[in-house]
Amino acid sequence: MIFPKEVEIIEVGPRDGLQNEAVFVPTEKKKELVRKLSKMGVSRIETASFVHPKAVPQMADAVELATFSNELGIDFIALTPNLKALSRAIECKVPQIAVFVGATETFNQKNIRFSISDSLEECSLVFKKAKACQMKIRAYVSMGFSCPYEGNVSYEQVERVVRHFVETGADEISIGDTNGQANPRIVYERFGQLKEDFPETIFVAHFHDTNLFAYANVVAAIQAGITKFDSSIAGLGGCPFSPGATGNVSTEGLVKLFHEMNIATGIDVNAMNEAAIFAKELLNK
Repeated sequence: MIFPKEVEIIEVGPRDGLQNEAVFVPTEKKKELVRKLSKMGVSRIETASFVHPKAVPQMADAVELATFSNELGIDFIALTPNLKALSRAIECKVPQIAVFVGATETFNQKNIRFSISDSLEECSLVFKKAKACQMKIRAYVSMGFSCPYEGNVSYEQVERVVRHFVETGADEISIGDTNGQANPRIVYERFGQLKEDFPETIFVAHFHDTNLFAYANVVAAIQAGITKFDSSIAGLGGCPFSPGATGNVSTEGLVKLFHEMNIATGIDVNAMNEAAIFAKELLNK
């Protein structure tokens, strides 16, 4: 087995971790969470989402969080699923945007009420405008392994979305085990095939821990050549359109795993633990 000397961890807790919380988390508390996360040494933080507040009320304070993230001087990511959202992100001087498309038609329709084709067309417009503004682009493929509505997701379904993202200029592509049903074998095979078919593309692994396979899946992804991972402080998160899905793989667990394997993360463990305690207290977990 071959292991990398270092990996990159992208913290998604403030956005992906909080978006599904039913009770609104005060903006000042979110800012404090971002501040604590910024002291960990994590390379990037996904702090905001410019989705319509009616769709995700928890993200209604995206402008305030983006402004605060700029004031902190951190490299941050904001979700911008359409052109209207992108325009707001541009006004807030967001350095890196993110879009998402599900690999299955059913999930896509339930999530954003768009077909995959329509979603990809919208993403193309978002990419073009974002590139003109010198913004970095991260693209999520949701349901990259399995779907709660359609079952196992084929490689061809994932490849269709990935190919479009590659051809339209995504800087990196995060493959999501959105409902936490992946296993190490399919993770290894899927990422291996993706890297073979798209050798110049930067891929990120995004796991949920529904079946307690997340950390085994991380090791499988490493063996397939993946060195970038999304995680959420205190394992916060879930997906409102994926029944039964639990939180993201926790940042603390991921860092502990990598450090035990002598793989550098650049993360300050003490600062990370402080942020994790704050996150748990924030949501009474």
